[in-house]
Amino acid sequence: MDGPRKAGFGVPDGSRSETTTARFCDLIVRFVAMILTLAAAVVIGVDKQTKTVPLQLADALPPLHVPVTARWHYLSAFVYFVVANGIACSYAAFSLVLSALNKGKSRGFIRSAIIVMDILTVALLFSGFGAAAAVGAIGRQGNSHLNWNKICNVFGRFCGQGAASLLLSLLGATSFLALSVLSALRLQRGFK
Repeated sequence: MDGPRKAGFGVPDGSRSETTTARFCDLIVRFVAMILTLAAAVVIGVDKQTKTVPLQLADALPPLHVPVTARWHYLSAFVYFVVANGIACSYAAFSLVLSALNKGKSRGFIRSAIIVMDILTVALLFSGFGAAAAVGAIGRQGNSHLNWNKICNVFGRFCGQGAASLLLSLLGATSFLALSVLSALRLQRGFK
């Protein structure tokens, strides 16, 4: 317990181990965010299922069995979701390299830009999650007021894979949120 402590934090003020630990945590959380958003984009990007469904044209005729395919890119909300996760993954990789090369030398523009971009990435990921989750809810439950039938009872694997991708993206967004909170705490310590 060497060095003065800041009230409420219990961490030595300005010590080398504090900055090394904070930097290491930042790099680990960035790496986890990159992997999660990449996995979310890939899991939904390969999401496709074909089923043969009966189609009744008239009551007097027997039903036709038609193959129907569900793909992620048929829904614009899923396209937005994939693009948002792709952007977040690319940014995480870029900021991971930038943070690793920076080594805490610059406290100015680069650090501020990374904080702002982390916050924008949180917003992007949560908006993509919200759009995809809304479409997923309609696919799972349908909407009787608009006469939209549920599809998850037919395309179960497609919906399950979409739900897994949503969970991965939510964890990725939470990782970026944690990065933003960690940055805010570091900034708060710097102002005291």
